[in-house]
Amino acid sequence: MRTGVLALLCSLLAVAALAQKTDDQFIDELYATRAFTHVAISPDGKRVAWTVEGGGVTVENADGTNRKHIDDATDIAFSPDGALAYLGGKSQKQLFVHEKQITDVRGYLAEPAWSPDGKSVAFLFIEEAKREAGPLVAMSRAVGEIESHIEEQRVAVVDVATKKLRIVTPADMYVYHFDWSPDSMRLAAEAAPGSGDNNYWIARLHVVDVARGTMAPLYTPKLQIADPRWSPDGKSIALIEGLMSDEGSTGGDAMLIDAATGAARNLTPGRKTSVTSLSWSDAAHLTLGEIAGGDAALSRLRIADGAVETLWRGAEHISMSYVIGAAIARDGTTSAVIRSSFTQPPEVWAGPIGAWKKMSDVNAKIKASWSEPQSLQWKSDGFDVQGWLLAPAHVESGRRYPIVAWVHGGPASASLASWPNPTAAFLSMKGFYVLFTNPRGSYGQGEAFTQANVKDFGGGDLRDIVRGLDAAAAAAPADAQRAGIWGWSYGGFMTMFAVTQTDRFKAAVAGAGISDWQSYYGENDIDQWMIPYFGASVYDDPAPYARASAINFIKNAKTPSLVLVGERDGECPAPQSFEFWHALKSLGVETKLVVYADEGHRISKPENKRDVARRVAGWFGDHLK
Repeated sequence: MRTGVLALLCSLLAVAALAQKTDDQFIDELYATRAFTHVAISPDGKRVAWTVEGGGVTVENADGTNRKHIDDATDIAFSPDGALAYLGGKSQKQLFVHEKQITDVRGYLAEPAWSPDGKSVAFLFIEEAKREAGPLVAMSRAVGEIESHIEEQRVAVVDVATKKLRIVTPADMYVYHFDWSPDSMRLAAEAAPGSGDNNYWIARLHVVDVARGTMAPLYTPKLQIADPRWSPDGKSIALIEGLMSDEGSTGGDAMLIDAATGAARNLTPGRKTSVTSLSWSDAAHLTLGEIAGGDAALSRLRIADGAVETLWRGAEHISMSYVIGAAIARDGTTSAVIRSSFTQPPEVWAGPIGAWKKMSDVNAKIKASWSEPQSLQWKSDGFDVQGWLLAPAHVESGRRYPIVAWVHGGPASASLASWPNPTAAFLSMKGFYVLFTNPRGSYGQGEAFTQANVKDFGGGDLRDIVRGLDAAAAAAPADAQRAGIWGWSYGGFMTMFAVTQTDRFKAAVAGAGISDWQSYYGENDIDQWMIPYFGASVYDDPAPYARASAINFIKNAKTPSLVLVGERDGECPAPQSFEFWHALKSLGVETKLVVYADEGHRISKPENKRDVARRVAGWFGDHLK
């Protein structure tokens, strides 16, 4: 009895504390969480280093002693003997080793990697770059005579002793990622000619002769590739191949490529997970980072027969940068991860796999104002679909609460049990259930599931989301009759399309959406990503593009819809949002459009991030409560 009274009292006190805070205070607290961008561990497992967004590099011994901080530093890598290389400098980054600058270049640098002999460091380099690499950032303003200007990302190699630098890949090839051969004489490079933003989806595996500065193709994949890793014996290159809608959002099967002939073998055929990262444990084993259902996992794969042993799996998010995985020492067990869950903010942990101990305390003062989410499973057209249901910050017995379906971007991505997006957390604080859905097309249930929405955008995947509302209503006091939908990028498209196909949603927020796939094909900067999904270009086969275009069904739309977009978005250009908003306005449907000045596909400015959270919660508050 006393326990029950105490629990009730604590709950009432928590509610009272929440009630005293303003929306701005809520949002400021949510955005106080600091993001880690990278973690590394020395080969002997004795030192750990990590980077915090905008906060420099911290390095310390694995036993927690001898901590050191380096300001204005990013992108870390340990040498075979434990020396730390990083990129440092306030505006123009340079390569540093032992805290001494060893390059003097102008441009964009990324991903330093030591040669196995410890004599050189290679890194990605765009000379005289006008902006950060990648299509998520704001595109250069399209004014004046428009021409295709390509800034190629190449590999530069610097000798640490002499500081002599050479660019070792051709001027007409854009290199996305690379790895050294064990003899330090070659590189395995994932590369494509032409535009780096657009041509990731046609990248092939190449071998670079470092001394000669030449590059030769080795393997042409059927789909997209990522994460090339040269085997310790030099005979093979492991990589990930699968349907990937965004460079950097990695998932697929583990493949083994013969380094001499290019012959390929799928190591994980039919496996009901998505491999997101890999590293060699020894010449006979790979350690895989995987998305398994809605969980993160680390597994050990035996090359000889493809047998897989799960080392760790949890309802969490663990990574060494952005994708699921771990930085692993030479012994194959000692590791470091960036670790978070729905209720634990990100921190760096290190130790044996699955027995990590917390190393950092960057977010020690951050506390969750919400409870652990519930993992939901439901059937849809024969598929097993998974999602996460986040409850309102306080749930009263006998009441039902409105629910918002969150649709992730991609579509080749997944919602995992990580520290939540601040907008989603704010919705929870404002009294909404939030359903994070992983419909077909997502990672986590094998390559067949990821490819199940090819030429069917807005078909089966939309049915999966709608059926998720029923699953949520059956599992919790969520009112499926007061349901909203929102998402960004592919989630923005799905929102726009959903309101033309069903009346289940009483309010919608479309962020960086796509309303007309046919016009989008000629507007965006990355049209190559569409070919694997639609089967052909829009000029060769417009039918699948038309079937998935919300604008072709716009007269069905009756749902109040808020539309948000960055002014200089190259992935989902602003005209797509204007077209959707204009159509709804013309048809008398309640709508509002907000364009964020100088923002790209990823909203970056703090004031704009906060504005998104306020507007999303306000829109659903006005229309669902």
